[in-house]
Amino acid sequence: MGLHPLEFSECYLDSPSFREKIKAHEAELDRTNRFIKELYKDGKNLINATKQLGMAQRKFAQCLGEFQFEYIGDAKTDDEKCIDESLQEFSSFLKNLEDQRELMMRNITETLMKPLEKFRKEHLGTVRAERKKYEKETEKYYSSLEKLLNMSAKKKEPQLQEADVQVETMRLHFQDESLDYVCKLQEIQERKKFECVEPMLAFFQTVFTFYHQGFELAKDFDHYKRALQINIQNTRSRFEGARSEVYELMKRIRETPQEYRQTSPISCEGYLYVQEKRPPPFGSSWVKRYSTFVKEQKILHMVTFDHRSGGKIGETESVTLKSCLRKTTDMLDRRFCLELDITDRPGTVLTVQALSEDDHKFWMQAMGGKEPIGHFLGRTYSKERGIDAQLDDVGLSFIKNSISAIEKRGIDDQGLYRVVGVNSKVQKLLLLMIDEKSNEVDMSTSEDWDVKTITSALKLYLRSLPEPLMTYGLYKDFISLAKGGSPESRIQAVHCLVHKLPERNRQVLGLLMKHLANVAAHSKQNLMTVANLGVVFGPTLMRPQEDTVAAIMDLKFQNIVVEILIEHNEKIFADAPESCPFSPAGPVFSAPTRQSKKQNRQNRPLAVYNPQALDIQNGKRLGDGSSLATDETSMGSNESVSSQSSSASASEMPEKSDHVPLSNSLSSGSNSGAPTAGASCSNTGASRESQPASTTAASEKEKPEESVTSRKAKAVYPCEAEHDSELSFQVGAIFNAVTQSREPGWLEGELEGKRGLIPENYVEML
Repeated sequence: MGLHPLEFSECYLDSPSFREKIKAHEAELDRTNRFIKELYKDGKNLINATKQLGMAQRKFAQCLGEFQFEYIGDAKTDDEKCIDESLQEFSSFLKNLEDQRELMMRNITETLMKPLEKFRKEHLGTVRAERKKYEKETEKYYSSLEKLLNMSAKKKEPQLQEADVQVETMRLHFQDESLDYVCKLQEIQERKKFECVEPMLAFFQTVFTFYHQGFELAKDFDHYKRALQINIQNTRSRFEGARSEVYELMKRIRETPQEYRQTSPISCEGYLYVQEKRPPPFGSSWVKRYSTFVKEQKILHMVTFDHRSGGKIGETESVTLKSCLRKTTDMLDRRFCLELDITDRPGTVLTVQALSEDDHKFWMQAMGGKEPIGHFLGRTYSKERGIDAQLDDVGLSFIKNSISAIEKRGIDDQGLYRVVGVNSKVQKLLLLMIDEKSNEVDMSTSEDWDVKTITSALKLYLRSLPEPLMTYGLYKDFISLAKGGSPESRIQAVHCLVHKLPERNRQVLGLLMKHLANVAAHSKQNLMTVANLGVVFGPTLMRPQEDTVAAIMDLKFQNIVVEILIEHNEKIFADAPESCPFSPAGPVFSAPTRQSKKQNRQNRPLAVYNPQALDIQNGKRLGDGSSLATDETSMGSNESVSSQSSSASASEMPEKSDHVPLSNSLSSGSNSGAPTAGASCSNTGASRESQPASTTAASEKEKPEESVTSRKAKAVYPCEAEHDSELSFQVGAIFNAVTQSREPGWLEGELEGKRGLIPENYVEML
């Protein structure tokens, strides 16, 4: 479990556990700040201490390898896992460079040092200033509150009212500061993922520019870099979406904080001042305690907590309540007091003081006091809908009409579905189209409505449905499957869950996914990749019933589900699965997985500069290398390398070894069969010197002891070759002259007169 989300509603309770969560976030940012400082210092050593370059490199690599990001929530996306592992990957690259004793560092000030220091000063430094401001406001508010509560009730009413107004103003100001600080903490926690990793990515690219003898390793890194940049792009896009949702939630809570006060039928909680009587002549004192009342058992748990003493938590005391009476000011010279009759101590009465009149009524109602209560706790969930969107024939007709118009008029428009239309025109169009007379409007030919208005109207219609298209009931199942398992198992689980949707929902969802797949197919023109469409439609098609920060943190997993639906819509919506023996939390995630990447890296030989290999390729690899700068400009529009983008369409199919030919460019077409080796972050990290079939045969003559020409093998899974040195085959194909390849996880064999590489776990020996 990573860092706990900081709920905005907790800013109003200001509970001990909430303060502990804030401390954890602050400690993590301090740790990040120390890490960046250390990294900055080490970077300068690499620049200035050329004579001790090797030692500085190792220290730098060690610093990277030991640091890990903490994430908010209980799971990470595949993109976040790749970003999380990226520092360890960078450390591994540096150690390889040091082993080969080559010069690796030049001109890193602009690409690494300045961005990290800028992030540390502008963002982490801002958080430290906000922390001091927050602590100062805490001190001011609780001091004024105690002063108010100690004020005599016999003072004149204008004085009391004036004091109440002053404290109320301070309370609102304190809560506003608390909301801003909590929002800032979580924003920086999310931001650091890409703000810290992107400068490192640029640094490594600069390093390899000046590294000649590490050419093979530079190619390997370039492959990894491309995947990681897409991971960062996906994470950044999800961050922007989640941030806007968080700000919206904070705005709603600011407007109606009472509606978001954390109450339940089981218990209620908040601060109470408890009167503690002392022996004469000391009288009595009032101690602030965070109290939780369990309604069914009538037990009141009280824990001492003082915000001004560093947030130290005292011991917990529990009492059983017999009755609760309102205590009037003529009996006690303090307002908002309650008299509690305790069953644990017969004859003992406990006097407590609430924080305000509303708080007083809240505790009276919760404890079953005899005073009549108001209706301040009533929570209204009714939302006025300006648009009566329903999933009926009219709605289906509108969706088909919209899709037809978009595909005819604007399928190549840049930022399709990202660029929004004018709100008034969007609502006017939608109201017109969901009218019974909508058939009179043909958007595919009408020039009255531009494409961005149509796309915005379609999204607004889907958001305005009484229940999300993918339903509240299946929301947790969809999110659960996105948080774990292999790519193949996720596809299986989505396939099963989609066919649990109501018939009309599934029909509309299939229609929409087919359309979005068509949009993604034109991503070179419209720049809307599968990942970008996932960001746009994740919150539109799926949403939880409760508005919380924790739910917003699951937006990235909503995007993953939508990406799976877009990429595999033909399979998912074609036919219902014959059986669904899996559940999202169960064995569906036990599909075969590849060998640990770390193990592969440990066993992998170092990349060595090999002029013969370059001669064999007739300059091809040098040609690839020269295009790196050109390719780099188009990374933003690459295919999504997120949770499922490299998955296979065949169920329960083993994955190829991580060892892939690096002589092929990143843009090689992906398979529809076996998982694309090297297409996602988890598939990079191993390299080998690719050789044509002729050189492979020559190498066999050099090592006759490894050849077993009489061995045969049979294919148990289909495979489509991704590289020239591999074989394509179907289930049942028979391979002759099968030998063990020098490459771990691969065999060499002959099929139909051609010799090449075969994934070892795709065949069985005969």
